[in-house]
Amino acid sequence: MLLVDVSNSFTKLALVRRGKIGTVRRVPTPALSSTTLRTALEGWEFMRVVLCSVVPDKSKVFRRALRVPLLEVDATMALGVDIDYPHPNTIGPDRLANAAAAAVLLGAPSVVVDFGTAVTFDVLSRDRSYIGGVICPGLQAMTEYLHQRTALLPRIHLLEPPHVIGKSTREAMLSGAVHGYRGLVRQVLHEIRTEVSPRRHLPVVATGGYADLIAAGLPEIDSVRPGLTLEGLRLIAELNPG
Repeated sequence: MLLVDVSNSFTKLALVRRGKIGTVRRVPTPALSSTTLRTALEGWEFMRVVLCSVVPDKSKVFRRALRVPLLEVDATMALGVDIDYPHPNTIGPDRLANAAAAAVLLGAPSVVVDFGTAVTFDVLSRDRSYIGGVICPGLQAMTEYLHQRTALLPRIHLLEPPHVIGKSTREAMLSGAVHGYRGLVRQVLHEIRTEVSPRRHLPVVATGGYADLIAAGLPEIDSVRPGLTLEGLRLIAELNPG
């Protein structure tokens, strides 16, 4: 079985064998086409595909190129969690996959923080229901905006700043980005905990491109799982065997 996670930045592909997720191959999503997909899948054999995509135009690439059953994740299928949300069809399939994985790995209540092009917080209630979340601008998007909208601020490569007080423009931008973003995440998690689980620890798992960097300074985040979305896809596939 092939698992596919199409995000705005990268498309991640992995095979499942004997219940285990293998090596992950990545293709920049803007470059995804029938040709680049064939190259990415070279040497792989599979009889089924589970697709999670937040880029509708790229979903068409898989529908056209693959000749095996294709399961596209949405809120109508078995997910291992209930959905308590006014318009379930508007929930991103990646968020559903993350919730499915969190329910198994962390139990409920719990929170997933996904550091992608946007950073999303997805919340499971005590009764194992997906109840919504929070969406904020992604870390890369924020720093790129500063570079594009100002004359003197450079494009920076995100890493741990050497000091809180920057000794150069780059260091000052790094400090604002990393420490400032940790402050954003900490406050959002505090507010979620106040609503969902004020009297007990609320498990939090992080995933996505900058999860390791930001989580390193946040004791509120219990673990980092780079493959969380793919793991959720694997679990959803088991619940929908058709």
